[in-house]
Amino acid sequence: MLYMSGYDLKSRQLLLFMIILAAWEAGSGQLHYSVPEEAKHGTFVGRIAQDLGLELAELVPRLFRVASKERGDLLEVNLQNGILFVNSRIDREELCGRSAECSIHLEVIVDRPLRVFHVEVEVKDINDNPPVFPATQKNLFIAESRLLDSRFPLEGASDADVGANALLTYRLSPNEYFSLDIPPNHEHVKPLGLVLRKPLDREEAPEIYLLLTATDGGKPELTGTVQILIMVLDANDNAPVFDRTLYTVKLAENVSFGTLVVNATASDLDEGVNGDITYSFSSDVSPDIKSKFHIDGVSGEITVIGLIDFEESKTYKIRVEAVDRGALPLAGHCTVLVEVVDVNDNAPELTVSSQSLLVSEDTQPDTVITLIRVFDRDSGTNGQVTCSLSPHVPFKLVSTFKNYYSLVLDSTLDRESTPGYALIVTARDGGSPPLSASATVSVEVADVNDNAPVFAQPEHTVFVKENNPPGSHIFTVCARDADAQENALVSYSLVERRVGERALSSYVSVHAESGKVFALQPLDHEELELLQFQVSARDSGVPALGSNVTLQVFVLDENDNAPALLLSGAVGINSEVSELVPMSVGVGHIVTKVRAVDADSGYNAWLSYELSSGTGSARTPFRVGLYTGEISTTRALDETDAPRQRLLVLVRDHGEPPLTATATVLVSLVESGQAPKASSRTYVSISGSEKAIVDVNVYLIIAICAVSSLLVLTLVFYIALRCSAPGTEGVCATGKPTLVCSSMAGTWSCLQERRQRVCSGEGPPKNDLMVFSPSLPQGPTSTDTVSIK
Repeated sequence: MLYMSGYDLKSRQLLLFMIILAAWEAGSGQLHYSVPEEAKHGTFVGRIAQDLGLELAELVPRLFRVASKERGDLLEVNLQNGILFVNSRIDREELCGRSAECSIHLEVIVDRPLRVFHVEVEVKDINDNPPVFPATQKNLFIAESRLLDSRFPLEGASDADVGANALLTYRLSPNEYFSLDIPPNHEHVKPLGLVLRKPLDREEAPEIYLLLTATDGGKPELTGTVQILIMVLDANDNAPVFDRTLYTVKLAENVSFGTLVVNATASDLDEGVNGDITYSFSSDVSPDIKSKFHIDGVSGEITVIGLIDFEESKTYKIRVEAVDRGALPLAGHCTVLVEVVDVNDNAPELTVSSQSLLVSEDTQPDTVITLIRVFDRDSGTNGQVTCSLSPHVPFKLVSTFKNYYSLVLDSTLDRESTPGYALIVTARDGGSPPLSASATVSVEVADVNDNAPVFAQPEHTVFVKENNPPGSHIFTVCARDADAQENALVSYSLVERRVGERALSSYVSVHAESGKVFALQPLDHEELELLQFQVSARDSGVPALGSNVTLQVFVLDENDNAPALLLSGAVGINSEVSELVPMSVGVGHIVTKVRAVDADSGYNAWLSYELSSGTGSARTPFRVGLYTGEISTTRALDETDAPRQRLLVLVRDHGEPPLTATATVLVSLVESGQAPKASSRTYVSISGSEKAIVDVNVYLIIAICAVSSLLVLTLVFYIALRCSAPGTEGVCATGKPTLVCSSMAGTWSCLQERRQRVCSGEGPPKNDLMVFSPSLPQGPTSTDTVSIK
């Protein structure tokens, strides 16, 4: 007799759905190949490089490689021709078990730039597994009193293959007592069974041997057999009967031990010991079921004694047997189908290609930084994983394929503001309550040379006293670079130019590392009052960046020049000046004037005059103006005065320490008729009115205020000119000294004025400006008319 086991309507619908899903994935942009299992090494699978649009010549330079989340040695790519081939034995049953679909998922990765392709290789089943029964022999004890059409369940065979290769047909060896009953839905309702077609007679046939053969639908066909030994029993002719043939129970995974699964009860129409029932699992129940479930022999209650894990097994099919206590025991059978309900007991798993990354700060947005894979062992909503990234970071997650994400740069980076990021990637499933897992990705931002050295201010003013020692330190420039390492290593140098006839580097130098500026030679205020130059700061990046700072070095005057006499009149031996004075002159008569100049500036060039104590100033009828140098009479001359008098005039500046010079004036007293004619200058006695003195003082104060205001305006104009006028270089030369005369309390004092070019390389020559505090000495005034330069 030939029977075929068929699938029910739900199984066919599931198969149709999976076929449609496979067809949809084939058109979604993913590469699909197929290969039969057990294919030999080197079997051609597909031209993967050509299908991905890659040139063969760029496979090696771009680090073409294939990765697989399953066994990575099953398939390999020949980098010479870009062909995907079988590398080692592929066993579909070992790889996917009884799953209807079996595929190897490959990740094809190329660098420069980084790209990831997903390839799915379907492993086709071949009929390499024969049907297998639980045991090679099955023993049945059947009472001879059993009625016709009584059914005796058998355990069917299993085939590790799938599809048509696992579609089994059964054939029972020819006999006159039993036929084979194959219900269309035997997997879930009732098992394969023998049906009694002829009454048994123990005396005629105490044992019956049958051979059950299972044949799969593969080509070629494979078969499996089981020997059935039927021992005919006498007496007890009513077997226990269960309430239902199939008990279906839904059981949540991770239930506690001792949880009641079902109470499978049976009844026996016999009385006495023949009606007493004992419950047990069928002898062909697997050890795994026995380790997880327990049946009470008296009540038939099935309870949990082991861990129930949905991820380990989604269903359990338990065969239960009820045997009476008759002398010839009879048995009844039922099936308990336990469907395990998934609970959210598995947190997502995160796999990051690299958890420590170095990214250059000039990396362009949308660049892939690393790859992330998420996986959850749960199913349904509990296994649906969403991935998120810590907020407020310049990165984002982009879903690429199923549970694969790419970490992508979302905006530009700046190492100077943020040198690194600790990214937290969180994967959360859809369970209730949801479970999550996190991974930290450390991103260090690599520096590029995008910041030039910066000085604290664009210009510095430095004051240096003249006559400094050679090589003295006069200033230190400092520039800061926001970059790091070599990009922040700053070196300093002079911006070379000409200062008059000489190079700038002959005056100053700068230390390349410290930024210290040194004066290479003594500076002379009388030669150079202002030295203006630039110092450049450059970093060590590629390309190097730099900036400049301007230094204005003002050379301060020191009192290093003594007063110099300007001799006039009759010059005698040893530079002595001789003057003839009539005896008849009155008080205040100006005999002569001692003139001197000082090459210094300011107070160092402010001169005062006095008679040396060695001239007998207590008896002499002459005096000298403190600031004018005018020698005049203090009283009328008489016969007691020596006819020849030597006056020693001491000229002193106001420096620290003061420097001096002396002038000798020989005065000869003569009678009035012998006196020479008066010079072109007109001397006026001290008998001027007091009002004239007041007017002169007022004018002097106004002149001093005007000169002070002029000084302030000149400084403001000079600064404005320096900020706006373009730099020009010219020859620096000292101008010709001229005399500057100022009135001091009605007298006049002459000082030397130098036109000194300021060697900054910019602007016209500038004149020294000197402001003197007025002094009002006691004594007669003079009304000499002198032009002021």
